[in-house]
Amino acid sequence: MTREVVTQSYGSSIKGVLGKKLGMTQVFDAENKMIPVTVVSVESCVVTSIRTPEKDGYSAVQLGYGAIDPKKVSKPLAGHYAKAGVTPRRSVAELRTLSAAEYTVGQEIGASTFAAGDIVDATGTSTGKGTAGVMKRHGFGGLSSSHGVDRKHRMPGSIGACSTPGRVFKGMRMMGRMGNEKVTTQNLTVQAVDLENNLLLIKGSVPGTDGGLVFIRSAAKKALVETVKAGM
Repeated sequence: MTREVVTQSYGSSIKGVLGKKLGMTQVFDAENKMIPVTVVSVESCVVTSIRTPEKDGYSAVQLGYGAIDPKKVSKPLAGHYAKAGVTPRRSVAELRTLSAAEYTVGQEIGASTFAAGDIVDATGTSTGKGTAGVMKRHGFGGLSSSHGVDRKHRMPGSIGACSTPGRVFKGMRMMGRMGNEKVTTQNLTVQAVDLENNLLLIKGSVPGTDGGLVFIRSAAKKALVETVKAGM
């Protein structure tokens, strides 16, 4: 008798692509259930450099996305892109993978990198909301609105610690800038792939605003498993 044993494969087959979030829509599956999806355009993504353990000490692939006027890049970056034989790109990101040798400089990366059903992580810059108070930023309940309370209903309350230690601890949750931070949403499912238009339809919400840059790569926690046969 044999059984299937699923083992985790760290880094061996990690895939990734840079793209632009276009917005959200909905599709219907085979059972006519409505599925909310985020549409990500991954056209014009190209390999600009390959990192090797012999030269760089680690294995990775540098990806570039988004065409930009050559006049708007610095001379060092212009030389970097010229060496790779690609036009200048607006954004770059590195994908750590042990299979970097399978890529070539100048190679175009598209929606075919992933298939429907793949589990991915999506990284983007969250929507900036400006300066926010503690109720909006951290979900504080606010002060009581009954009699005897001054006009401080949305204030954070006391932040001090008396004479010992006589200071405010670092990391105290207070008002401040909200959003505009690097955010990663894990374990999203690729619902469908549009190869003709180089689009990925990802089930659920992807961080960032419409038109923002997103980095889609194989899920870190549920990444690519290898199935082997083991005797019992």
